Amino acid sequence: MIEAMRAEATRLFGVAVAAADPGPAVAHALAEMDVRGVRVWIVAVGKAARAMASAAQEHLAESIPASGVIVVTNAENAAPLDGAEVHVAGHPVPDAGGLRAAEAVEAMLARTRAGDVVLALISGGGSALLAAPVPGVSLEDKAQANRLMLAAGMDITGMNSVRQRLSRLKGGGLARAAAPARVVALILSDVIGDDLRVVASGLTVAPICAREEARQLLVTRNLWDRMPVSVREALDRSEDGAQRVQAENRLIGSNGMSLAAMVSASAATIWTDRLTGDVGAAADWLVARMRAAPAGEILAVCGGETTVTLQGRGRGGRNQELALRVAAGMEGIARPWVFLSGGTDGRDGPTEAAGGLVDGGTLDRIAAAGGDWRALLADNDSHRALQLAGDLLVTGGTGTNVADVQIVMLG
Repeated sequence: MIEAMRAEATRLFGVAVAAADPGPAVAHALAEMDVRGVRVWIVAVGKAARAMASAAQEHLAESIPASGVIVVTNAENAAPLDGAEVHVAGHPVPDAGGLRAAEAVEAMLARTRAGDVVLALISGGGSALLAAPVPGVSLEDKAQANRLMLAAGMDITGMNSVRQRLSRLKGGGLARAAAPARVVALILSDVIGDDLRVVASGLTVAPICAREEARQLLVTRNLWDRMPVSVREALDRSEDGAQRVQAENRLIGSNGMSLAAMVSASAATIWTDRLTGDVGAAADWLVARMRAAPAGEILAVCGGETTVTLQGRGRGGRNQELALRVAAGMEGIARPWVFLSGGTDGRDGPTEAAGGLVDGGTLDRIAAAGGDWRALLADNDSHRALQLAGDLLVTGGTGTNVADVQIVMLG
């Protein structure tokens, strides 16, 4: 019975990923767009960038000028694309590849003119992948700021509020650099609630908040004094005044759409589409609901993106830790159950796994393999724990990214 449940959970995860397939989404959006006689420049940024650019090329082949397509993505999703300049950049911490990519994008945008269209194809991951530090901030200082925010468990909105203020292209910077060309953005959202200012730090959207508010976020999290001097100086600068952002932004895929697809493909119900915040609290909420569930078969799905505050030195990610914590919370429950938590991009933290798929035998399998799940969890080493159990969810890069989904099954 458990194997059948695990197989069904894995199938539904595939449904969620397929619903966020960027190729069909881009093709559908462009079918409604008339660009005859207009030059169209393409900037694709994010984990789904290559697939989005490929779909756009097919639809707009006759409108794209020479050297008019730039793709910026992470290593797992990178591959050559005819007619495009493909850049591989670091994620979740920016690197030199992202800096070179940003400079190439700026150089291409400088070639545009009034009457042209800049098609921005934006997906999750763009915040780190397109690294264009503001004057005075080095790439290493920006990377260090990212590392500090990640380790502190800041949510994506908070992190991107800061990132925007350290970047030339985020917070609407890409759209401003493209002026006076018309900017059209097709956006695949990895942000719960689909605030387009947050996706990829809002390359074509006005900033999330004022610079002082971004500074205060770091103060509140006790990160301000640990930030590089150049970062603090950048956030201490006075506002530049209102910077208008002109762009047509269109949402073409999201976590909510993937949840709806799973429901349509099964008898599932949605427990929540806002599983966010601290991973421990999220696990407690799930376990309480699973333990209190009435008798009979239950299939439920959730969507969201939790955060982990690192206390140890182990490897893992929010989905792997959530899965391990749920397994711990369900210890001793005789009723058959299965729980899956996975990132739709196929990558959870700095590991090869997308997440975890656990059941009532997970803790016993860890112990049988010589592991101590309590010690591993305390060291934030969920990857090792689930590896010992054979419960890692490994898909490889999916070419898309609409945050995380969870699947709960009770027999």
